[in-house]
Amino acid sequence: MEPTLHQLVCFDAVVTEGSFQAAAEKIGRAQPSVSAAVKNLESQVGLVLLDRSGYRVALTEAGRSFHERTRIFLHELSALKNHAAQLAMGAESELRVVIGDLCPLPQTLALLRRFFDDCPGTRLHLHFEAITGPWERLFDGDADLILHHIDKADPRLEFLGLFSVRVMPVVAPGFLRFPISRSITPEQMRDYAQCVIRDTVRHTPPRDYFVVEGARSWTVSDQLMKRELILQGMGWGHMPKFLIDQDLREKRLIDITGKHLRGGTADIVAARRREVPHGPIANRLWSYIEERATAFVEAIS
Repeated sequence: MEPTLHQLVCFDAVVTEGSFQAAAEKIGRAQPSVSAAVKNLESQVGLVLLDRSGYRVALTEAGRSFHERTRIFLHELSALKNHAAQLAMGAESELRVVIGDLCPLPQTLALLRRFFDDCPGTRLHLHFEAITGPWERLFDGDADLILHHIDKADPRLEFLGLFSVRVMPVVAPGFLRFPISRSITPEQMRDYAQCVIRDTVRHTPPRDYFVVEGARSWTVSDQLMKRELILQGMGWGHMPKFLIDQDLREKRLIDITGKHLRGGTADIVAARRREVPHGPIANRLWSYIEERATAFVEAIS
């Protein structure tokens, strides 16, 4: 008899999870079934693949080599299934796109409008999310594509680099009771209300960026509201430079970036999950964004 797919899946799960019980939980099978599948696999290939003498199972030398080939086979099989699913898909009736809080809306919406003008049979579901919200939507399966910053080292994602956003701390003129310099510290800002964006996650832990610990804060839902509060002298905060360029030029806002309040840079990308099948319209949108990435950046600059 040849090794079965079930046996290979069980073997890979045991190696990845480090125990038969954890493997069983991962793949939704009973632990005795997983143990039997791996034992039968060893019998059929005539090799001892696992060393069971320790607290955690470990690969034997033969098992390590066999597992490397097993992972390649399972990866290729998954890719083949996804390709078959893509071939079987008709044109999608809808696509779900999430725009993150650091994207320039006029240019982003113009980019999407031009694409969907040529796809009248596909409805666009557009969502606006902040901080961790876009990632959660994508990994929950509630988005086909996000325009946001990501962890580029995450192997679950493929992405197209678009542009970088400079985020800088700003105040309105007269907001601070001390002279503005490049040496302002977070401790000095603790007495002033800080405007922060509300993370739109629903079930994962929210994140904060640039928040001064112990400071009073105003929480808002989007960057435009945050900008308005800062302009009105109700607080200070970090803003994307493209949104406040004119305010800075006309001195309605003052950049207080310095040695201690450094701001930061976020790389905005178009991202989607690598392991799920994408239909023809989703793939056309991906190629469209890739082809127009340079022009998109120029429109923002």
